Amino acid sequence: MHITDKIDHMLETHRDEKEVQRWIFSLIPLGVAFVFFFIFLLPMDIPNKDIVLVIGAAAGFAGLQTYWIARGWQRDEGSTVLLGLIGLAAAAIFVWAYNNFLGEILRGVVRGWMR
Repeated sequence: MHITDKIDHMLETHRDEKEVQRWIFSLIPLGVAFVFFFIFLLPMDIPNKDIVLVIGAAAGFAGLQTYWIARGWQRDEGSTVLLGLIGLAAAAIFVWAYNNFLGEILRGVVRGWMR
């Protein structure tokens, strides 16, 4: 099967209704792993700890989205692949924004709350 035939087939098929439910429940292990990651890094005194946390969370989310892209590709579910690609783009944009301007804004807000 050529790639164009595969994509045409993926656009014509419909996704299982429980797929969204499976995706939501797949976020639970990621959340638990991030809590342990956060607790592990919390007492450490390292520079730019917030950037490490943001990149770690984005990396975990990107890994989960990559799994869903592969799953959608194998099951010929174009919407699952599309949502996975959107999730990857959202994670990359969030990390870029945090590193360029959003991090400074949030750090200023937190400093204001601490006073």
